[in-house]
Amino acid sequence: MRVIAGKYKSRRLIAPPGADIRPTSDRLRETLFNVVVPDLPESVWIDLFAGTGAIGIEAISRGARMVYFVESSNRATRIIRKNLAQLDIVDGFEVIEREVPVALRLLDSQAVFCNFCYLDPPYRKMESYEEALGFLSQSRLLDPTGLVIAEHDKHFDPGEEFGSLRRKRKLRQGDSVLSFYRRE
Repeated sequence: MRVIAGKYKSRRLIAPPGADIRPTSDRLRETLFNVVVPDLPESVWIDLFAGTGAIGIEAISRGARMVYFVESSNRATRIIRKNLAQLDIVDGFEVIEREVPVALRLLDSQAVFCNFCYLDPPYRKMESYEEALGFLSQSRLLDPTGLVIAEHDKHFDPGEEFGSLRRKRKLRQGDSVLSFYRRE
């Protein structure tokens, strides 16, 4: 696993062995960032279920101003911190080691305002999509023109709408799908 483009292009990231953490593939990350690249410089990201931190680190590499990495697993947050440290990234991020619903309420209470929110729960936790997307549709976290991107398995569809969020685009690559949601 590596950083695709930007300041840290081609630098390797730590990915743990086993199936506990399922990093987003290089190809899927490249597809995602090809879609959002015009709006990326100086953007603010929330990387939910951050795992290795690959999405948020890619955003930082390409010019994001701030990334909030949200991950409940102590093992995964240690990997995120190691990946950030080995790239010498010392600011422009916060690692939040909490369950996603708690972290979203915390960020909302701190008046965080994001341009992009990436959501990639473990595929077996299908209820996490509805929970996170439902909260985001009603919170102040998402910029009015902000984008929520949900990565999911091709055999599961999180849904077309959640409150004010409507799916605007779906991209499939292999066994994974990216669903892009915006406010109506």
